[in-house]
Amino acid sequence: MQIREILKRTRPAISFEIFPPKPETPVDTIFTTIAGLKKIHPDFISVTYGAGGSSKERTCEIASAVQNRWGLTSLAHLTCIGAVPSEIEKVMETLEQEGVTNILALRGDPRPEGGSAESPFKYASDLIRYIRKGHFKDFSIGAAAYPEGHPECASLEEDILHLAEKEDAGADFFITQLFFDNQIFFRFMEKIRAAGIGIPVLAGIMPVLNARQIGRIVSLCGASIPPRFARIMSRYEHSPSALAQAGIAYASEQIIDLLSWGAEGIHLYTMNRPDVAGRIMENLSAVRETLIET
Repeated sequence: MQIREILKRTRPAISFEIFPPKPETPVDTIFTTIAGLKKIHPDFISVTYGAGGSSKERTCEIASAVQNRWGLTSLAHLTCIGAVPSEIEKVMETLEQEGVTNILALRGDPRPEGGSAESPFKYASDLIRYIRKGHFKDFSIGAAAYPEGHPECASLEEDILHLAEKEDAGADFFITQLFFDNQIFFRFMEKIRAAGIGIPVLAGIMPVLNARQIGRIVSLCGASIPPRFARIMSRYEHSPSALAQAGIAYASEQIIDLLSWGAEGIHLYTMNRPDVAGRIMENLSAVRETLIET
């Protein structure tokens, strides 16, 4: 099923993100993760390119397995910077042949060798526009949103202009970068709706399970750490089990607050941990039932 159709009939939607195993690891190691996530009944599962966009062949293979082996809707990540149209066409054709018609269109990181000088893709909006005008215009297309602004943008206001460009190019929905302060997300939503951006937005949430994640998260995406979260991390950083429990509790509380506010969807960055996703969804079980009833 196409995600734009899911989002028309399911609010709030719940989705999970997984990433391919490292190249030296058998691809079937991810299958246990998918089987575990299926038991929690997500509305869809997204599959990343892996570090540096290095696993696109595996992304297609795993996205196909999610959909054709486990019967779940899959969303394949697709990055475009430095690519030429023939590369994009090849990936899209492979996905279409496997019945996967949902992609998350991303700019991606610059290639170490600089990519192709002939590449027409500088931003995700270029990729979205290309798909909508070509043979694959019937795909459902998602794009990334940044509640605290993209790290390379001068301001949040400038980044919202780029977000509007993605919607104008043909994006059907947005998935946000992770954040730890819901007030940032609420203010972001007010601003983008005031700017006329109307497509659904799924809030990206990541449970922090170990202290090493914090530095990496901040360095990669610039997510700010609110004082309450910083206290929790500082208090339990030397006790892995306590920190994992606290991280799951914090993510669960975030999601409950987001759902009570009226978030259109939650996108959980699972870190390939179905056990953690399961614990979080168990914490939300009564909340979700209430939302379904109303």
